[in-house]
Amino acid sequence: MWALVGIFVSSFIVGLSGALMPGPVLTVTIAEATRRGFWAGPLIVLGHGIIEITLVISLVLGLGRLLRQNLIFGIVGTAGAIVLIWMGIGMLKGIKEASLELRSKAGRRGNPVLAGILTSISNPYFTIWWATIGLSYIALSMRYGVKGLSSFYAGHILADVAWYFSIAGAITLGKKVMDDRAYRWIIGLCGGFLLFLGLYFGSKGLKALV
Repeated sequence: MWALVGIFVSSFIVGLSGALMPGPVLTVTIAEATRRGFWAGPLIVLGHGIIEITLVISLVLGLGRLLRQNLIFGIVGTAGAIVLIWMGIGMLKGIKEASLELRSKAGRRGNPVLAGILTSISNPYFTIWWATIGLSYIALSMRYGVKGLSSFYAGHILADVAWYFSIAGAITLGKKVMDDRAYRWIIGLCGGFLLFLGLYFGSKGLKALV
């Protein structure tokens, strides 16, 4: 039970750390929420979630047996740990320059769900994340069966929901969710957590290899 809770909570925090950083999905959320109102945010997250759940299912179906082998688990876990540590250091180094400006940016009109899908798959960071950290999480959570995998995905998608819904709501209300100081504190905490989780994943991966 506590293992599932741990997977859910850590997945939520890692997912939030990724959602916090400015990128294509954040940009299109701001632009669409400015034009369409609050519901553009949930629709973009829906598109983002569709591509992610498809990816998770594909990974599980294609790599399910392999991920249960210690050698593969060790390699994937170690690779995920390296990326987590790299991300954590990057977040901590960039704290001073971090700024969250809720201003509309140019963007083309279209279907928000489709926009969520396209901005996700066109982002190289998205591919790198799932090829390393996401795959590591799937390998770890699959050791607890369907419940483990469900805990991972629920925590991950809820992080996107919490952040992008807040952004869409703030745009609609015409004010910031938080100031830059609070934003930097959250980035710092997430960066520190990524370092801790990277060390944890690394220890698990090396243990499996040994």
